[in-house]
Amino acid sequence: MSQTAEVLIRCDDLAPTLRFFTQELGFRIETIFPADDPKVASLSGHGLRLRLEPGVGEAGTLRIPLESEGSQPRSLAAPNGTRIEFVDPDPPIEVPPLQSEFIVTRVGDGPGAGEGRAGMLYRDLIPGRLGGRFIASHIAIPEGGPVSDWVHFHKIRFQMIFCRQGWARLVYEDQGEPFLMRAGDCVLQPPRIRHRVLESSPAFEVVELGCPALHETLADHAMTLPTGRLDRERDYGGQRFLHAVAADTPWTASAYPDFEVRGTGMARATAGLADCRTVRPAGATGFSATPFAGELMFGFLLAGSASLDCRGAHALGPADAFVIPAGEAWGINGASADLELLQVELPA
Repeated sequence: MSQTAEVLIRCDDLAPTLRFFTQELGFRIETIFPADDPKVASLSGHGLRLRLEPGVGEAGTLRIPLESEGSQPRSLAAPNGTRIEFVDPDPPIEVPPLQSEFIVTRVGDGPGAGEGRAGMLYRDLIPGRLGGRFIASHIAIPEGGPVSDWVHFHKIRFQMIFCRQGWARLVYEDQGEPFLMRAGDCVLQPPRIRHRVLESSPAFEVVELGCPALHETLADHAMTLPTGRLDRERDYGGQRFLHAVAADTPWTASAYPDFEVRGTGMARATAGLADCRTVRPAGATGFSATPFAGELMFGFLLAGSASLDCRGAHALGPADAFVIPAGEAWGINGASADLELLQVELPA
């Protein structure tokens, strides 16, 4: 016989609280005692089992999903003090207003990488998060091997991953069999697409950028990946999945004289929301960029060194990052021959 776990809630006066939970909230009584003067009761409802008992525990808070579309969130207080919150089970994404800022983040600056989800090491590339609108992380898996990940998805407006070194085996909802993402490759993760990281090489590193900075990661224990389907044109919240393979993408002339660029096709996949490219020298050691008028101009040195020209000169090396505020002129000088600069822009 299976047993159900109970959440203990303090209740020193059972009768009015029992009426509230059964009549107002729709719970049903499972057990109650003693019969002549009830003090303890177990109730079930809304996927929960509660135990109301005097003298122990706390009154607590219950969050109950709204059952009908269009209902407004609200709260109630039970006679025993328990707070009842009726909440939207799938609230809309909140994208905070942009707080523009000039940022240079070097490898040696600030705290080191901290352990995040699935044992991955996260280094923050935009410490101020631009008012909570964007997050950028330099993520590493030093040892390699199987990754303790699970099928999950993100409630996001935008999220991309660019592989700096090593490889990882990934699998995505309705995008065929697992595949390898290698150095130079880029993946766009559209909103709510289910996915999983299966394994990685040692010294695996990626740059991940998302909007908003604070977003939910939700497990989907009901889905098994791969799904056995392949739908390259499937729409996920107005975007399509993208795996841009560096080995299949030629370098072409850049808007910066004597530099060349390798694109990703992200502008098309995001319907103009974002773009991502890698830039490298092709004879020159610097360029002056036209001021960008959009939300975000993010740069990350994949390799090599250079000086960033914006509000002065800033020496940059491998794995250093920067953000240029909207409308400000900037440029690169003294680029080494092996410089590779990752650029991400929103909008495209």
